[in-house]
Amino acid sequence: MFVHLPSSRRAGPPWATLLIVAACVATFLWLVTLPPAERLATLSRWGTVPSTLLDPHAPWLQQLLELRAARLVTAIFIHADWLHLTGNLLFLVVFGVSAERALGSPRFLAMFVTGGALANLVGAFTLAGTSAPIIGSSGAVSAVVGAYLALFPRARLGLVLPLGVFLEFVRIPAPLLIGFWAALQLLFTYVGPAFGAVAWWTHIAGFVIGILLALMSRPAIARRLRR
Repeated sequence: MFVHLPSSRRAGPPWATLLIVAACVATFLWLVTLPPAERLATLSRWGTVPSTLLDPHAPWLQQLLELRAARLVTAIFIHADWLHLTGNLLFLVVFGVSAERALGSPRFLAMFVTGGALANLVGAFTLAGTSAPIIGSSGAVSAVVGAYLALFPRARLGLVLPLGVFLEFVRIPAPLLIGFWAALQLLFTYVGPAFGAVAWWTHIAGFVIGILLALMSRPAIARRLRR
């Protein structure tokens, strides 16, 4: 259970969430200005390519010079199309602002990057030998969703449902909605190929990593809120 402690601190702007959104949008706008061939080369260069990242025959010096490990992070900010970008950023804003205010902006930013990089690493292991790059912030955003669930297990989320010709606003427990989302991600790991090339295991890994990082941050959150 997350304990809300009284704090005299005023909530500042969620600059980490805004910074992530700006970085993702700026990167996408830059990519769409590139010629198609150059764009594909950039995705392969800075995305997480499992066959390259996990190549056991590549010398360590070559791996360091090519920044192969760094691509676990750079891949987070690269998106394939507007739908990919918008979906990730929507989830980020919905769950990220509250999580950032609880964790603090620096810790939230570190969790986003760490969760996304580790999720991409898990995705690379599940797709070992694949030369298609893993890109997008889905793993990092899944970490944010997991952190939100760990920090606010009793929260209720607003949902607009079509009831006949009317739209009804209802509030549903967050664990119910997030649990349904997590179950879908697990289901898609088995039927996912029928829905396109999506690294579904990065979503699951990011979700679990976000929960663990949020639970580990509880003492720091308590100390921060007491100030």
